[in-house]
Amino acid sequence: QLQLVESGGGLVQPGGSLRLSCTAPGFTLDASAIGWFRQAPGKEREGVSCLSASGQTINYADSVKGRFTISRDTAKNTVYLQMNNLKPEDTAVYYCAADEGGPCWGLEDYGMNYWGKGTLVTVSS
Repeated sequence: QLQLVESGGGLVQPGGSLRLSCTAPGFTLDASAIGWFRQAPGKEREGVSCLSASGQTINYADSVKGRFTISRDTAKNTVYLQMNNLKPEDTAVYYCAADEGGPCWGLEDYGMNYWGKGTLVTVSS
């Protein structure tokens, strides 16, 4: 079973920035829609952003618009989530997921067949 790998999480103060990375050893992400999801303690998992395989569709949750940016580096087989102006409410475990050959279904996890184990982001002073 393909396993995605997230990295880049950590502790940051409010207003700070982090860049999360998602890669897939042995699997090319180019042909996949990639989604970032997060789950805060005691809350349901929610979609944060999605980037289609073509790059023509990019979706963001309203809560992160203008602060987060999703991007893909084909040469490095990596998808990034740049997170700026972080807020305490952004604290969560962040997961990336891939839908091979599929589109972005908004911010839904429909079709996301491959997942990582997550990376913890803590925003606190």
